[in-house]
Amino acid sequence: MTLLKKNITANFLGSFWQALMALLFISLYIKFLGMEAYGLIGVFITLQALFLLLDVGLGATVNREMARLSALPDKEQEMRDLVRSMEAIYWSIAVIIALVVMILSPYIAHYWVKPDRLSPEVVQRAMLIMGLAIAVQWPVSFYAGGLTGLQRQVLLNVVNSTIATFRWFGAVLVLWLVAPTIYAFFIWQIMVSILHVLMMWSFLWRSLPKSSQKPSFRGDLLLGVWRFAAGMSGISILGTLLTQADKIILSKMLPLEMFGYYTLAWMVASTLYRLVGPLFNAVYPRLTQLVSLQDEENLKSLYHKVCQLMSALILPVTAIIAFFAYEILLLWTQSQTTAENAHVLVGILIIGTALNGLMNMPYALQLAHGWTKLAFYVNLFAVVTLVPLTILMTWQYGAVGAAIVWVVLNSGYVLVAIQFMHRRLLVSEKRSWYIKDVGFPLIVAFATAGAGRLLISDAMSQTMMVSLLVVISGMTLLLTMAITPAARDFIIGRLTQYRAT
Repeated sequence: MTLLKKNITANFLGSFWQALMALLFISLYIKFLGMEAYGLIGVFITLQALFLLLDVGLGATVNREMARLSALPDKEQEMRDLVRSMEAIYWSIAVIIALVVMILSPYIAHYWVKPDRLSPEVVQRAMLIMGLAIAVQWPVSFYAGGLTGLQRQVLLNVVNSTIATFRWFGAVLVLWLVAPTIYAFFIWQIMVSILHVLMMWSFLWRSLPKSSQKPSFRGDLLLGVWRFAAGMSGISILGTLLTQADKIILSKMLPLEMFGYYTLAWMVASTLYRLVGPLFNAVYPRLTQLVSLQDEENLKSLYHKVCQLMSALILPVTAIIAFFAYEILLLWTQSQTTAENAHVLVGILIIGTALNGLMNMPYALQLAHGWTKLAFYVNLFAVVTLVPLTILMTWQYGAVGAAIVWVVLNSGYVLVAIQFMHRRLLVSEKRSWYIKDVGFPLIVAFATAGAGRLLISDAMSQTMMVSLLVVISGMTLLLTMAITPAARDFIIGRLTQYRAT
């Protein structure tokens, strides 16, 4: 098995395990804490994403530079010095994060969120603990970027899956056996995050090539990557504003309990990233190496294959969740109230997330070429137009309005950004992307799941409903893969290899 295939396999297994942890334990969090306290976890997730604004492109830069330098000779010392230099900046930012949350906690507790049963004092103390949890977890993404660039993704997934088990299962035990409070939840997050960051730090430094000299902070190396880092920083800032604007607005405009339902819907929709992330993380370093080696033919072939695999993976899941959101939530949470309040949000958000996921491979191609301007300007235009639209739609239609804006945003990326990208990169491949890579899989996935929707009725027992959902999901996945060349060839290749053995 090639390194790329090993990384893809490891990424998917790791992502599946982490998604399984969420599937098993989120409903228990809600049971122990209540939906309002779960809304505070939504605030925690939103703040984690907002602090990505302070990343200044370093996470993506260390990923790209480790991949690029590892393909070139005699770069051992430069790699170690670059990691040390970026590491110092990252830890400084972690301290800033803790201080910022500490300063803002009274304002957030008393003037921003709208709790009903929780007092502002409880929310403020939870915010203080939350800030420390975010700060401790913050450097993990840097070390993960370094391991990804070095293509040590099997190791990375073993660590992340182990930590996910401690984080999710351990939190349930703490809420059950110690105290069912939001304080206990966040204190456990701090403890697990300390373990996580120590493991990631150790494994990244052990994975770097050896050198006779100790690593040192070098400003010249930071200057050498500043242009790419600055471009990534701009993209990150704008992307964070776009993806988190709805949460910021809704956390202010909605009651904390309703924000909890929206957070739950986002958690369901974001499960798609468990499929997107593994493929992106495995393929991006390889795309970077092919660009560095100026291997245009293999670059084109790999690009289309991974775009098709992305479609075959996320579109069947999207179609099933979009058409059967109510049934899935009801079976999962065993709460009709939760299903009624969240299923429309889930159906809308999953479609926007799928469109966003389809753009990940084109985005990886841009980054592999060191081209950050397109994503920056597209995101800038989107912020200027869609953030005010989010405010208006939330005011008019509440959470559903914000979810619709997420679909509009990502539809624009698919319809517009791809046009500009293929004017410069892989110029003759745009038509193939729209038709073979995305179009056919999308039509088949939604047609199959839509037809299956006609078979479900409210009078069914849960056993019958689960059985039908499994059959419909299987048919949707198989037919989508059959129409997608790369997925079809992959399956045929594996079957042929199995028969030969």
